Formats: sequence, C-alpha cells, structure tokens
Amino acid sequence: MKEKHFDWKAFIKGVAVIAIPIALQSLLTTTGSMIDTMMIASLGEKTVAAVGLCAQFSSLMIACYFGFMAGGMLFISQYWGAGDDGGIDRSYGLTLICLMSVGLLFGVMAVFFPELIMQMYTDKAAIREIGIEYLKIVGFAYPLTTLSMSASALLRSTERVRIPLAASIVSVLTNIFLNWVLIFGRFGLPKMGVRGAAAATVAAGFVNAALIYVLAAIRKYPYLFHFRRHFLWKKAHVRLFLTKCFPILMNEILIGVSGMIISIVLGHQSEPAIAAVAVFRTIEGLFIGFFSGFSSAASILVGKAVGAGEHELAWARAKRIVYFTGGSMLLLSLVLQFVKLPVLRLMGLSGESLEIGSRLLLIFGGVAVIRLMNWVQNDTYRSAGDSVTGTVMEIVFMYVLVLPVLLLNYKVFHTPLMILFVCVYMDEPIRFILMQIHMYSGRWIRPVTPEGQAVLPAFREKYHIKVKE
Repeated sequence: MKEKHFDWKAFIKGVAVIAIPIALQSLLTTTGSMIDTMMIASLGEKTVAAVGLCAQFSSLMIACYFGFMAGGMLFISQYWGAGDDGGIDRSYGLTLICLMSVGLLFGVMAVFFPELIMQMYTDKAAIREIGIEYLKIVGFAYPLTTLSMSASALLRSTERVRIPLAASIVSVLTNIFLNWVLIFGRFGLPKMGVRGAAAATVAAGFVNAALIYVLAAIRKYPYLFHFRRHFLWKKAHVRLFLTKCFPILMNEILIGVSGMIISIVLGHQSEPAIAAVAVFRTIEGLFIGFFSGFSSAASILVGKAVGAGEHELAWARAKRIVYFTGGSMLLLSLVLQFVKLPVLRLMGLSGESLEIGSRLLLIFGGVAVIRLMNWVQNDTYRSAGDSVTGTVMEIVFMYVLVLPVLLLNYKVFHTPLMILFVCVYMDEPIRFILMQIHMYSGRWIRPVTPEGQAVLPAFREKYHIKVKE
C-alpha cells in the first residue's frame, strides 16, 4: 500500500483523546484491585490465593460478555462514523441485552453454586472455603458490572470517554474506602475479612453503574436514554449483529475456557505458587488495563473511518497504532524488571512465593510486547468488520498447540511451574507473523454501513485486494 501523507498530529491527538481516559479508567480499576490484594494480604496467603482464583472465574465471565461488547463496539463505531443514529440505538440495545444475560447467569452461578466453582479451580480445601465465602457475595456485582460495561461500550464508541472515567474514579475510591472499613471493622463495624472485600466490590459496582447514567443525563448524552429505540430491531439487524458477534463470542468463550484450564493447572501447584500466580494476575491486569486504551483507540478510530468509507485512513491508522503499542510495552517491560521485587513485597509475597512471582514477571516481560500487539491487531480487525480471522488463529493455536503441550507437560512429564508458564505463551510469536501478513493484505476491511460498502469495491481494486466472500 502506497500511502498518502499521514497526518501524525491528528492521529496522535485522536489516540490520546480516546486512549488516555480509557487507560486511566482501566489503571484505576486495576490499581483498586492491587490495593484490595494488599489489604487482603494481611489475612494470609491462603486468602490471597482464594480471591485470585475467584478473579479467574470473573475473567471467564468477562470472556463471555466481551464477545458481545466487542461486536457492539464494531457496529456502534461504524454507525458513529456514518452518522446513523438509528444504527447506534439498535446496536446498543442488542449489546445491552446480551451483556446483561451473561452477568445474570454468572451472578446466579456465583451466589448459588460457589462450591462447584471452587472445586474446579483448586484441590486445596482451605482455599476453597475462603473462595466460597467470597463468591456468595461478589456474585451480586456481576450484573452491575455488565450494565456498566454496556454503557461504557456505547460511550467509548461515540467518543465520550470521560464519563466512564469519572464514574470509575468514584467507584474505585468507594471500593478502597469500603474495603478498609469492612475488612478491618472500622467505625465500630465488625471485622468481615474476605466477606467485607466482596461486599465492597458489590457497593462499588452499584456506584459505578449509577454514576454513568447520572453523568450522562447531566451532560445530556442522548443515545443512552433512547429506551424505546434500543429495541426497534428487524430480523436483518439481529442476524447481522449475531453473525458478526458469533466468531468474537466463540473466541472469547473458548479462550476463557482455556484460561480456566490454565488456571486449574496453575491452581494445583503449591500454596506459595498459587499466591504468586494470584499476585501476578493482578500485575498483568495492570498492564492489560493500560493497553486497553490503545486497543479501544484502535477499535474506535479504525471502525469510525471504515464506517465513513475512509478505508485508506483506517489502514494507515491500524498499522501505526499496533507498532506504537509494541514500542510502549517494550519500555514498560524494562521498567517492570527494576521495580518488580518491591511491588511483589507490597502485595504480600515473601520467601518462596516472592521468588516465584519474580520469575513469572521476568517471563511475562519477555512475551508481553508481542502478546499486546496481537491483541491490538485482533481488535482492529474486529472493528473493521473482520471478526473471523483473529478468532480462528487464536482458537486453533490455543487448542491445537498451547493446551496439548501444557497438559502433556503437567500430566505426563510433571514439569516445573516455570516451564508450564512458558507454554501458556508459546503461540504468540507465530500468531504475530500471521497477523502481520493479514494486516498488510487489507482484506480485514469489511464495512457494515452503506457508506463504507459503497466505496469498498474501488478501494479493493485500487490496491489489488482479492477477497472470497
């Protein structure tokens, strides 16, 4: 592709306006989780491990609803670029229904079947008992989470990123304060321990959802309150939405299931190893949270351009934001190696668990650059209308390569934790090469708007892009 002059100033401004608030929002949430872990650390490593395993169940829920959320952002961002208000309303209504269904399902499982969940994740009875206490309460937060994420997807896709950020700030502060009060029994309240941490999470979830709607009403943001128009669907709308969402949903569910299998394998290690993995997941979430801003910026800026029929601009933006992500992660990975030990100590690790946590972060620092570039590329393809390619690559490599090798090493060869951990990331370099080939092919640009579809044939002819529909 021979590009025209690229407006770097407008590009960096566009990325910053979207990415910074979303990154800050995610960092706030993850920082809140880190502070939770620090507070919970005073209750012992078993409690840290139990809450960490419960977080893996929450991650499975996120994997399930993220497919619908990503699909919703695909449609909303493209309709936003085309200026189609009706398309935005319909897409949000479908996104809301799908996400709330997931949140309610996982909430019921956590509240009524916590024993079954914890049995899947660990064979340590003491850790299971603590996790059961936590899940019975925190399950009430799951529908609140999916309500907030539905609204956030709409606001982000229409470039209103400050409202979710403001709501997150208040929500995280609420969570930290209530953790301090309920875990340790301040202001004359009884010490609730891990149950207090769960109750604080539920309260913070309610505050987050309520504030998003209140702030949107104050700012007179229209789309969130078009209640009747959210459900004015025709069969063609639902069919197209589900067709685009289905590959993403299958990707997230199957990857979520694989993540659960990986968590089960890592959850059957020694207690210091389980605690170290739980803390590692929190730190990993900090990096992923930060780079979710870049991923969202890629989705919105590329999706908006594709929806408006500006396919060359979308192509140019996509390549640059992928490399920008990789360079940024490389710098942060280097910083991580210098600060990891003090951070791990702050989060309650010592002795053997500290040593394990340090090694996990060393391995992560080596693979995170490629992993996050793959993530941004996949989200870019989805926002442009190609929800299949990244999905097929990720699922095939996970189930044909990663899981078989991991389980073989665990069950047959009984290899040490560090080798098992390396196995989790072994597919990333291969997928990166294939994703780059697809990026430069341009075949991932598949608009859903009439405006984008109208100019697509000329774009493909100009750059000799052959696509099998």
